[in-house]
Parts: sequence; C-alpha cells; structure tokens
Amino acid sequence: MILADVGDYREAARRRLPRFLFDYVDGGSFAETTLRANVDELLKISLRQRVLTGTDQVSLDCRLLGREVSMPVALAPVGMAGLNARRGEVQAARAAETRGVPFCLSTVAACSIEEVRAAVATPPWFQLYVIRDRGFMREMLARALGAGCDTLFLTVDMPAPGPRYRDRRSGLAGGTPLRRRLSRLMQAASRPGWAWDVGLLGRPHTIGHVSSALGEHAGVDEYWAWMARNFDASVSRADVEAIRAAWPGRLVIKGVLDVEDARQAARIGADGIVVSNHGGRQLDGAMASITALRPIAGAVGDSLTVLMDGGVRSGLDVVRALASGAHGVLLGRAWVYGLAARGERGVGEVLDLIAAEMRSVMTMTGAADIPAIGPHLLVDRGRTAD
Repeated sequence: MILADVGDYREAARRRLPRFLFDYVDGGSFAETTLRANVDELLKISLRQRVLTGTDQVSLDCRLLGREVSMPVALAPVGMAGLNARRGEVQAARAAETRGVPFCLSTVAACSIEEVRAAVATPPWFQLYVIRDRGFMREMLARALGAGCDTLFLTVDMPAPGPRYRDRRSGLAGGTPLRRRLSRLMQAASRPGWAWDVGLLGRPHTIGHVSSALGEHAGVDEYWAWMARNFDASVSRADVEAIRAAWPGRLVIKGVLDVEDARQAARIGADGIVVSNHGGRQLDGAMASITALRPIAGAVGDSLTVLMDGGVRSGLDVVRALASGAHGVLLGRAWVYGLAARGERGVGEVLDLIAAEMRSVMTMTGAADIPAIGPHLLVDRGRTAD
C-alpha cells in the first residue's frame, strides 16, 4: 500500500487494528458532527497564492513554549495510544525527538512517564485531567516533576464523558463484561499482526499510570470503570488556580473554545491554551476548533501561547491554523494513525510528510519562515484577495 498522505495511514491503521481500538481512535461523540466539522472547516480556508517572491529557502524552525523546535507542531496527548503498537508511546516519543518536535504524554497512556522518559533524552510534556481522585492527581504531578517535565497541559473539557456510540457498538464499552471481552478477543484474533506485536510482545500490558490506582493487572474494563468514577463536573476555576500554584513549570489549559474562557486562562496565570473540542469526542455540535481559533487568538494571542488541535491532517492544515492565529498545532489522530500503521517509523513518516507539505505551501504563499505566516495569507470568503 502506498502511503502518500495521512488518510493513507488512517486506512493502514484500520486494516491493522482490531475494530474496538480503531473506532476508539477514529470516532467521536453522538453523531460525530463536530468530528467532521473539524476537518471540513479547515478545508474551507483559502490561502493567497503568491508568485515571483523568490522564496527558494524555507525555514520551519521556531520556538514553542520555551523550546527550540523544527516546526511549530507537537504530538498531542492521546489516551491509550500505546495500545496501537508495542509500547507505543515510547515509539512515538522517540520519533518526535528524532524530528525535533515535542511529545505530550497522556495521563491515561498505556506507557508510564518513567518508561517514556527513560527512552528519550528530552523530557516529554505531560497532560493531566482534573479528576475526583485528587490524591492520584498529586501523585501524577510529582511523577511528572520527577521525570523532568517542564510543561503541564491541563485538560479541562471533560467534566462528563461525551457518549461515543462507536465504542458501545465495538465492544469497548457496551454490553456485559463477558460479552465485551469475547468481542475484543474475536476482533484481536482477526488481526494477528496486532495481537502478536501488542497483545503478546507488548506486555506488561498495564494501563500506564492508572495501574497505580487499580493494580498492575488492570485491564481495559477496569480502566473504563475508573474513568467513569473520576469524571468531575464540579471542576472550577479554583481547582485550576490550585494546580497553577502547585506546578512550577509552564501551564497550558487544554480544551478552550470560548473567548471569555481564554481570557480567564490568562487571568489564572496560564502560559498557554489549546483551542480544542477534544477531537469532536465531547460536545457534539460544538464549534470546530479552527472556527473558534481566530477570535480567541485575536483576544489573547499577545499574552498567551495559542495552540490548536482538531482536524489537522496535512501540512497545509498547519499553515491554515498558523495563518488563523495559532502559534503552534497539536497533531492527534494523525500521529496515532502513523503509529498503528508502522510504529515509530510511521510516526516519523507522518511528521516528515507534514514538514514537506508545510515547505511546499509556504513556498507557494511566499512565506520564507514561520513569522511570515499570518492573517495576510488568508482569503476572506466572498472576497477577492487584494
């Protein structure tokens, strides 16, 4: 199979993964309208094509949250991503480091922060949920500091789980425990490559950090039950302020779609925000991330590092987001598709593809470097570029 774009890696991932795992990665909540809107609204953004600009040398180098990076892109935290390939988060962190981009590890990763940290020279960024088990949260903050993490991403858009119908149908979350396990076993048997690589050679098969709360032999069902118990709809500004006071490094608030929430993040003392609807996995019908980005960037872009995720499937999409006001972009599903398709090599190939596409787009728009990408490259709908 020729892998020419992120969509090809998605198809390769679909062929390799058992259905319950592919649907978990690929799906969204309710009717998945926001999931689709994230992609569709990016595709509607037109850029000004410029000629005779002499842009024969393009640089993607820049700084992002205090780090020198090879391009304004990072790998987003994705729950259970490590189940897509053997010790998957370790492979992804290595690929990111080799390409000079940051990797952000999820609280609910399959690999622990200690395992990931031991595999790379540069500490990862770390993502944390505000959950009912505050003792677990304090433990995770201590472990992140112990691993040398300097940037914490605090996800605030999961006070309650968005219903994900694909997970119920696939056997990941629906039906009785026995029926779920039988369904997953049958699906795994139909994907022997994955079953051998992850199910057997990938052991110990714990659910990363959650194992400290549930025990070393906890599985997917125990993980889901723990998550359901720990969603906390009472989360408020005070909780974030307490974490800000306890965390000595950079703090990024992830899951912002409203201008006033972005301003509140600045008042709390955050260093950055991620404009995000959780990949369309929470409130279906919520605004597409790229739609929310422009007013938020206009309101707080001078005081906060503004990142965006949701629907990014190409280097063209990255440039679209940067022109719309983002300082950087988080890749979510895109890197997981690469991981599922070809492991560390696949993640690296996806990053190489994104970089090559960015260089091509920047050449055709006359942007020689990242600071040269701005709203002047956008073509407003219904208007001809001046």
